Amino acid sequence: MRLESFDALLEAYRQIWKNRLLISEDNSSEKILKETIKRELLDGNSHPRVRKSKEEKYLSATKRIIESELTGEEKVALIKVHIEMMSELNGDT
Repeated sequence: MRLESFDALLEAYRQIWKNRLLISEDNSSEKILKETIKRELLDGNSHPRVRKSKEEKYLSATKRIIESELTGEEKVALIKVHIEMMSELNGDT
């Protein structure tokens, strides 16, 4: 995916998760987006006692993306990044 595509995807992600803190310490849009999605799938923003499985978080994220007002292309691209991160977390790379 081209760099400007990750810039656009990061902006699309921000539209869906408005209150999500996205760290940008001189990191590329690609790295910020992928690290944020990994943290989301691992439920790193929740207290350990109420964390959900990464499969539950993936399903929830996918549903949220599909129900958003993003374009079809943005939705597919964000879901692809989620799939890539799930595969990486499962050791399928």
